[in-house]
Amino acid sequence: MGRLDGKVALITGGARGSGAETARLFVAEGAQVVVADVLDADGIATAKELGDAAAYVHTDVTNEADWSSAVEEAHSRFGGLHVLMNNAGILRFGKIVQSTLQEYMDVINVNQVGVFLGMRAVYPLLKKQGGSIINISSVEGLRGSAGLAAYTASKFAVRGMTKVAASEFGKHGVRVNSIHPGTIDTPMLRAQGLQDVDLDALFGAVPLRRAGKPLDIAQMALFLASDESSYCTGAEFIVDGGATSFIGWGGPIPRPR
Repeated sequence: MGRLDGKVALITGGARGSGAETARLFVAEGAQVVVADVLDADGIATAKELGDAAAYVHTDVTNEADWSSAVEEAHSRFGGLHVLMNNAGILRFGKIVQSTLQEYMDVINVNQVGVFLGMRAVYPLLKKQGGSIINISSVEGLRGSAGLAAYTASKFAVRGMTKVAASEFGKHGVRVNSIHPGTIDTPMLRAQGLQDVDLDALFGAVPLRRAGKPLDIAQMALFLASDESSYCTGAEFIVDGGATSFIGWGGPIPRPR
């Protein structure tokens, strides 16, 4: 028996990184998964790796029509939908006085508006039988870091929307929680000029003395997708190696010059 037997999940940003690792774990635990992303080659490869239990659909999370297509794919291919993981996001460094409005809005539209559109799109299906929405925020949704104005604002918004949705959706048995990752070794982070950097050393001052791995996020998502978390909603689940357990960041953050 798998922990997600009989469940259908939609994972945005599912082509690589934490999203792809979550898709793998969900399928291993009995779920059927729709991998949604704009990275078509990576997304197709991830779905192919997972076999008949997975399908890929091109999804720009800022586009309402794409959301409709993704939800319809889950319903038509697998017969329903029980779990949404709003994982798609972008990371951009930029100080407030050095960022243009367009640069700011690029981050807000993906990280914040995408989550709003996703929750709205899946609600009609989830309210029929209950389900779980997992919104990926960040430790930057719990505090502020210089050089991350747009990213921090978007992740605080995700944290807040999660609590509102939990209040609004709970009467239908739909649970909504947020995960707050710390430093996770993903392609998105590596793309910030960190391709050849030892992240365990760079962020080694956190209590657990290492950077996180995509599996660390996937395992928390598995708990929230499963019935094991049936009395958890509107809550924040921090996966950061202890970085937020003390004043100050556990290691240097690469900053814009």
